[in-house]
Amino acid sequence: MGGGVMRWMVAYCVVVAVAVCVHYGGVVAAEPQVPCYFIFGDSLVDNGNNNNIQSLAKANYLPYGIDFQGGPTGRFSNGKTTVDVIAELLGFDDNIPPYASARGQEILKGVNYASAAAGIRSETGQQLGGRIDFAGQVNNYKNTVSQVVEIMGDQDSAANYLKKCVYSIGVGSNDYLNNYFMPLYYSSSRQYSPEQYADVLIQQYTEQLKNLYNFGARKFALIGVGQIGCSPNALAQNSPDGSTCVQRINSANQIFNNKLRALVDDFNNNNQDAKFIYIDAYGIFQDLIDNPSAFGFRVTNAGCCGVGRNNGQITCLPLQTPCQNRNEHLFWDAFHPTEAANIVVGRRSYSAQKASDAYPFDIRRLAQL
Repeated sequence: MGGGVMRWMVAYCVVVAVAVCVHYGGVVAAEPQVPCYFIFGDSLVDNGNNNNIQSLAKANYLPYGIDFQGGPTGRFSNGKTTVDVIAELLGFDDNIPPYASARGQEILKGVNYASAAAGIRSETGQQLGGRIDFAGQVNNYKNTVSQVVEIMGDQDSAANYLKKCVYSIGVGSNDYLNNYFMPLYYSSSRQYSPEQYADVLIQQYTEQLKNLYNFGARKFALIGVGQIGCSPNALAQNSPDGSTCVQRINSANQIFNNKLRALVDDFNNNNQDAKFIYIDAYGIFQDLIDNPSAFGFRVTNAGCCGVGRNNGQITCLPLQTPCQNRNEHLFWDAFHPTEAANIVVGRRSYSAQKASDAYPFDIRRLAQL
């Protein structure tokens, strides 16, 4: 081969390499750590599934999404949710699509089934109108699996694909917020002690985990309930000084979380081909409340927008002007964290900073298995 031709080929290869780097923003894109990420949950991670159903629990209007690249999408935050952060850390280039709009090949990277106001119990959140409870979300996942089988060509190929994916489940908050601690609407607090109620929830939760397992799920991240008693809504209604967390609510949340953590052991001991982990969202949030300045927060007891005491009576009004210093607020509205708080929780869920953040290990390790 002539020297001139060789020099031309080297130059061409350099140009192509530079073009590839430029196309990917200076980084050659790597494959995600897992082929897909499936998300189950409530308004903390809903990314648009409630937009077109008859529900008061919606966030597809400004100021929601004011700091999000796509504007208002149905996310109950000013920006990213925890699962957006986790998806990024898992190596996905795009956000995981909501079930409401996920179509065709797109489902192969995972689907978000979360629905605002949804709970483990079917009646939870009914005073807010339509929502897709945990059982409904699992049924929607079953529909997705049949589509994956169709795309892959047979059940074995689909099963081999799905077993590599991460499944994160964050439900239970509304079973307290929009059920147990709402005695005017629900009788559950008269029927059950906090201990009994947590048992009932865990029993129903267990059934759905078995359904997911039977439909191919093998890598589970169970996300604990956060500190509902520290939300601006709980503070507005039940805190004498507007800043002391409501202990009876948090105590009930901790009972549930302890049982959920124990469930991880049960499932790991009884399913050798699957792995279950527990993410201590409650404990991570505790750090943000105990030592806010270490994370850049100055306001921990009031929403960035909303109505009434602590901006905690209801969620943000359409086109309401939110606070300017959003990165210094722990809460965006009466119930939901800001993007800044979600980034901390998402990062520590993916890669534990403290031994207590994840049990027995974090999502990063789960993805590697």
